[in-house]
Amino acid sequence: MKISKLAVLAGLAALVALGVSVGSAPAQGIEKPKLVIGVGGKALLYYLPLTIAERKGFFKEAGLDVEINDFAGGAKSLQALVGGSVDLVTGAYEHTIRMQAKGQDIRAVLELGRFPGIAIGVSKAKAATYKGPADLKGMKIGVTAPGSSTNMMANFVLAQAGLTPQDASFIGVGSAASALAAIRNGQIDAISHLEPVLSMLEKDGDIKIVVDTRTEEGTRSLFGGSNPAAVLYIKKEFIDKNPNTVQAATNALYKALQWIAKATPEDIAAAVPEEYLLGDKALYMLAVKNSKPTYSLTGLIPEAGMKSANDMLVKYDEELKGTNVDLSKTFDGRFAKKAAETIK
Repeated sequence: MKISKLAVLAGLAALVALGVSVGSAPAQGIEKPKLVIGVGGKALLYYLPLTIAERKGFFKEAGLDVEINDFAGGAKSLQALVGGSVDLVTGAYEHTIRMQAKGQDIRAVLELGRFPGIAIGVSKAKAATYKGPADLKGMKIGVTAPGSSTNMMANFVLAQAGLTPQDASFIGVGSAASALAAIRNGQIDAISHLEPVLSMLEKDGDIKIVVDTRTEEGTRSLFGGSNPAAVLYIKKEFIDKNPNTVQAATNALYKALQWIAKATPEDIAAAVPEEYLLGDKALYMLAVKNSKPTYSLTGLIPEAGMKSANDMLVKYDEELKGTNVDLSKTFDGRFAKKAAETIK
């Protein structure tokens, strides 16, 4: 039986009218299929689930057309969300607490990292005289961007020694290549940063790691408990208006977490853009190995983790001292739970 070209075209038109995307996953029910996601330092392993969801086609499979805007640091991507130039952000969980304290209803919907994955390293020129956090006084400390999670981590460590953020100078060094150059050129005395920058500097002897939250042991040693890191966060009004869109984005990133859990460092190095390797694939794979324990296993933030993050901010952040945030408003677990049920 011959099927006319006109009949084929008519059939395709009918599918489009029904909201079915030809050549991709059905987009039925997705209120906003075109999304802009903000991130501060996409090449960092802290945000690996975002890159994997993009590179492996998980966003497209979920019916989404995603544009990713990469900013100098997490504070910048948060500003973009507040200003309305991005729809969602992959950023630090602590930003939801900070914004709730300011009366802005921003909520996480998926945990990407269960440990911060941030480490503080002192340059080799300062390493011999470093005895503890008090020795950070007067140092120029590189962070991804002022106000970012790397900056907050350094503030926390300073506070443990009875110091304030004003006792050190914080310099935004961005991510990857610019961060490596800042420490190697002597522009900074110490650095609070993420992988793969940490492994690259450590292996070459450029820094001595003095605080490390890339492992559960290191995280508990510093915070006394778990401490959630990267999450997918969104304005509540967007969640209310676009629940199917939020579910689709959550599904894509949850699938990325599952893929990462099973992948080898070689698999991950092959999946990311070539420039992420910074010219040293073997060293990048070492950084991946060091980062693997940090990724969330469930996508859900435990209540103890929320409390740990809040306690840190309330105790050591001048802006948040005396605030009383309802932590149940910082994380909406419905989408992560549904993703777990539907993606096997």
